[in-house]
Amino acid sequence: MAASSGSKDGQDSILEPLCFPEPPADDTSAPSLQCPSTELLVCLFCPESVPLQQKDGLLKHLLLEHKLVIADVKLIADLPKYMLYWKGRFLEQPVTDFCSVIKTNSTGPIEKQEDYFLLCDVLPEDRILRERLQQKRLEEVLEQQQKERDDSSFHRLCMFCSEEFSGNRSSLLNHMAREHSFSIGLPDNIVYCNQFLDTLQNKLDNLQCLYCEKTFRDKTTLKDHMRKKAHRRINATNREYDRFYVINYLELGKTWEEVQSEDDRELVDDEDDDWSDWQAHPVSAVCLFCDHQSETMEQIYTHLKDIHGFDLHKLRTELNLRFYQQVKLVNFIRRQIHQSRCYGCQEKFQSRDDVLRHIEAEGHVMQLPDMSTWNQPQYYFPTYENDALLCTLSDSDGDDSDEAFHGEDVPVIAEDISNLRALKQTSVLNQLLKNRSSCS
Repeated sequence: MAASSGSKDGQDSILEPLCFPEPPADDTSAPSLQCPSTELLVCLFCPESVPLQQKDGLLKHLLLEHKLVIADVKLIADLPKYMLYWKGRFLEQPVTDFCSVIKTNSTGPIEKQEDYFLLCDVLPEDRILRERLQQKRLEEVLEQQQKERDDSSFHRLCMFCSEEFSGNRSSLLNHMAREHSFSIGLPDNIVYCNQFLDTLQNKLDNLQCLYCEKTFRDKTTLKDHMRKKAHRRINATNREYDRFYVINYLELGKTWEEVQSEDDRELVDDEDDDWSDWQAHPVSAVCLFCDHQSETMEQIYTHLKDIHGFDLHKLRTELNLRFYQQVKLVNFIRRQIHQSRCYGCQEKFQSRDDVLRHIEAEGHVMQLPDMSTWNQPQYYFPTYENDALLCTLSDSDGDDSDEAFHGEDVPVIAEDISNLRALKQTSVLNQLLKNRSSCS
């Protein structure tokens, strides 16, 4: 869960997406393929610059000082070059020519309105830039892999028995797999092999198990642990290793598990598919006021009403809330409580527990501020990215008619998916891989 920070005018601002806690084992976030680098990240508007490892600091600077957000930063293959490109473009043309503009507090006084800028791949120029950077990164990785496959000057000691190996890297990797039952995968699937082995060796030198990553008091205890527990393997969920496997560079934003499990069956229309064994995984919705989770709409609404006295159905009926207004209301309440502020009277407290005690003691649970306070465009965006409560909201009876949208403009950003099969077949990365295959 991300912390909020104070902005210059004293108001709270959330600097990055928030998420409810999830079990670590289910982590499927995209791999970080940014290699350690001494390159600097430059601000798009001013002389500010930081090392690549401190990119979060620069992103915070862009938000607070220049009110600009870059979408899907983790999917940008070469962030320093991406930043340099847009710094040059912003010198040539105003930022509004490239960025979507989000106006906060749009119905309030002009002096309280602020414009925020979103730079994302909805802009064709940005999408093309991201694809070119990804293509260049893939070409570099494939070229590096080929060099390592042909390299005959490899020289290294085994991590487990100190036997010396020279020639091709495969001799050492095959030895560790055969003699020590330790395999990091087929040699032809690995890139930056020396860095990979250095990372593993450093963990062993620090008396750390390669699989469970626990630290032990001496080498003998560590060796006994890895042998008895069958921990002579790496932890596949550790994203630190993702950059050493070529498969992680093939499709932008996808982990090796996702790429490996995909096939072309989704492109074939099969009317005889049997879905009888389909089992839907329940999604837990988190209470607005406590950590309670429920798997159905009825359960979470009953909990909110019986335990906290909050009746969302009643508010929806009394205020005649449409679906998107319900979304904004939930996101507004989430944000106020995250920032330790009573949503009813706007009083600020030191902690979340303090504001919840205040809301209950003062009877502010069902006391909402004027609709203009929370019926704002910024509350279209979830306070928590994985907020399943938003999925349980129901449309009002009149939402199926065209009149349901009168009086409220709902911004829609179009995405052209009219020919999904053609997009997949003409992908730049797919074409690159086909060319590589035909040359090898």
